[in-house]
Amino acid sequence: MQLSRARVLALIAAAPLAVSCGGGGDAVKVGSKNFTEELILGELYAQSLEHAGLHVTRKLNLGTTDIAMAALNRGEIDLYPEYTGTALLNVLHVAPESDPKRAYQTVKSQYESKFGLVWLDPAPMNDTQALATTRAVAGRFALGKLSDLAAKANELRLGAVPEFLTRADGLPGLQKRYGGFTFKQIKTVDNGLKYQALEHGDVDVIIAFSTEGQLKADSLVVLEDDKHLFPSYAVAPVVRKAALDANSGIAAALNKVSPLLDNDVMQNLNLQVDGPQKREPADVARDFLKQHGLA
Repeated sequence: MQLSRARVLALIAAAPLAVSCGGGGDAVKVGSKNFTEELILGELYAQSLEHAGLHVTRKLNLGTTDIAMAALNRGEIDLYPEYTGTALLNVLHVAPESDPKRAYQTVKSQYESKFGLVWLDPAPMNDTQALATTRAVAGRFALGKLSDLAAKANELRLGAVPEFLTRADGLPGLQKRYGGFTFKQIKTVDNGLKYQALEHGDVDVIIAFSTEGQLKADSLVVLEDDKHLFPSYAVAPVVRKAALDANSGIAAALNKVSPLLDNDVMQNLNLQVDGPQKREPADVARDFLKQHGLA
């Protein structure tokens, strides 16, 4: 459920933002939302800025998009990683867009006009939604594309978070674009446990995101979105214009990071945190930036 602006501001007032390293008045305040990829991206941004000679305060793991945006608008943070699809649906409340260039231009122009916020260069990665299954299930039901799944859904169990069942780019969108998609059963599955549920046979199909590290497992198949429903979710730093004006090196530093992040790279970074290694996001980000001379 979308939080009201009053509720968001109340949450921020009640719970001061946690700072993971010190900073003075001139520090660039880097935020992030509260899942693995955002924590890695937040560290990539923070460490690249530090490499460029800027003083940084980390305010990572803030929570939802609503909380991150409220913090940005209040000046509690100066920047955080955001996705074009999320910006369109959750912030601007407009229809999803599958064309990455149109999606980016829309959010870039509207964020500047409505909020005075600047989108820097987007990464080539696209962390859009996807439907995934095991190779065993895909073979048994001849699944390769979403149009295949639309016809076979009444024989299969879907594992999904509740919001997927109501979003325009979720189950209602699938049913409208493809037809079918009436599953035998729909189970609510925690996002952190969905791959376990799939591998254990508790569900047959799950909602995934295309840069999740677990998708690199040989036992899994991502079904092709052959009718192009799922919108573009390119990621980019969203920055307060006042911060850019005060620190001319922010854009140059962050625009060196974004081109390095395609889907395969982001999957590998996420897997180092969520996979068997269980590494810290800060360490994963540091090693990656060192490989590219940015830390």
